[in-house]
Amino acid sequence: YHEGEYDIAGFAVGAVEKEDYIDGSNVEEGQAIIGLASSGIHSNGYSLVRKMIKESGVQLYDQFKGQTFLETFLAPTKLYVKPILELKKHIDIKAMSHITGGGFYENIPRALPKGLSAKIDTQSFPTLEVFNWLQKQGNISTNEMYNIFNMGIGYTIIVDKKDVQTTLTTLRAMDTTAYEIGEIIKDDDTPIHLLEVE
Repeated sequence: YHEGEYDIAGFAVGAVEKEDYIDGSNVEEGQAIIGLASSGIHSNGYSLVRKMIKESGVQLYDQFKGQTFLETFLAPTKLYVKPILELKKHIDIKAMSHITGGGFYENIPRALPKGLSAKIDTQSFPTLEVFNWLQKQGNISTNEMYNIFNMGIGYTIIVDKKDVQTTLTTLRAMDTTAYEIGEIIKDDDTPIHLLEVE
């Protein structure tokens, strides 16, 4: 590293009781997919973000949607531990996915048993403006955007249809914006369908 520069890395190890383990084995056709809103880019895709900043010529302290680009790009990653632990007291969560590197295409299917697929309505939640800006600056296809970024959904959970309202109410009471964004369908060939995405 150059003088005055440094890198920080860290990790955490957790343990869970076997009876509390959520492994996706109880996911079934017809269950609902709930999306928890992200706070921004979170921590993935920054190589592309830096490239777009450089090519666009914007300055980090220029204004963007009521704040600076710097504040927009460095918005702290939202953590979902507390709302999920609270939700577990009220309903049976079937599966969970953190939308990190690989976006929707890689992360949601990991939680599904073979033969099932996630059908996501991408019009059921708002896309954050920062992603619209990045897509326009980079001339990136919508399909590729969903393969890189969280697009406004940082975490997904799968629940029974009967638990949707309780899920949304509980999460919102924990100051967590959430939407019903899709459902589980049978499909042996395609692990995820993103509606309105070319």
